[in-house]
Amino acid sequence: MGLKGRDLISIRDLSREEIEEILKASRRMIPYAEGQKAGHQLDDRLLVMAFFEPSTRTRLSFETAAQRLGARCVTIADPTASSMRKGESLHDTVRMLSSYGDAIILRHPNEGSGRLAAMASDKPVINAGDGAGQHPSQTLLDLATMQEAFGTLSGLRVVLLGDLKYGRTVHSLAHALAVFGAELVLSSPPTLGLPEEVREHLDQMGAKVTEVDQLHRAVRDADVLYVTRIQKERFGDEAEYSKVAGSYRIDNAVLAGGKPRMIVMHPLPRTGEIAPEVDGTTHAAYFRQAFLGVPVRMALLSLILTGKAV
Repeated sequence: MGLKGRDLISIRDLSREEIEEILKASRRMIPYAEGQKAGHQLDDRLLVMAFFEPSTRTRLSFETAAQRLGARCVTIADPTASSMRKGESLHDTVRMLSSYGDAIILRHPNEGSGRLAAMASDKPVINAGDGAGQHPSQTLLDLATMQEAFGTLSGLRVVLLGDLKYGRTVHSLAHALAVFGAELVLSSPPTLGLPEEVREHLDQMGAKVTEVDQLHRAVRDADVLYVTRIQKERFGDEAEYSKVAGSYRIDNAVLAGGKPRMIVMHPLPRTGEIAPEVDGTTHAAYFRQAFLGVPVRMALLSLILTGKAV
């Protein structure tokens, strides 16, 4: 395991063995994430949270993970309050931030910003989402959720539903699931299909990928239904967004056609694509999924900053 001092920009930066080690470490971190044990692995460390795009779960779970392990955080949560509003480049901002802390957690609306930041920084950079690009720590917590539910990742049939074009969580997750031999089922509005370059990458990996346009058929044999919202903020034309808004909705009637053990996941926030009535079913895994972001990010931070975890 050699994560110490490394950047994490894409899930493709990690081997299968490294992903497995992070997932093992994250399971050991759960008592610390729940506050049952006190962690001191990151005492005297300072993390810079540079969030130039809105975030609730990612930012707060990274801050929670850091503080549960004894680290402190300084945070940019409002990009209009930074010098980038005055025209400072991302390169210069990141280079300056790297002199303030031991690692940078970056979220930025532009695809490729994570890689650019890693080039500018002399401290580790973790990509917390770069536009429609990558979100590797989200992928790791998604894998942790599936593994906790089924005990394995191999052989699962995972339906990726919704905005597959702009959904960065899906781009990262599809690669990782293919690494573990899961079967992928793609279901989306016609204009929001998986980008061609992502599909070609999956084909090169030898991934088993099918497309199903009817929701009830997609759900029928699924182990995991991974739902994404249609992201209005990614559309340049509101009229185009209006054409696809409300294309699908998961409710108890839809789930009745699925396996009893099927789980429903969502990177959140949801905006109507999962009915509140689903929350009370055994299928709902999205709030547990959100919690698991804390131990997963605790494991990541510990491994990158110290080279070891509990």
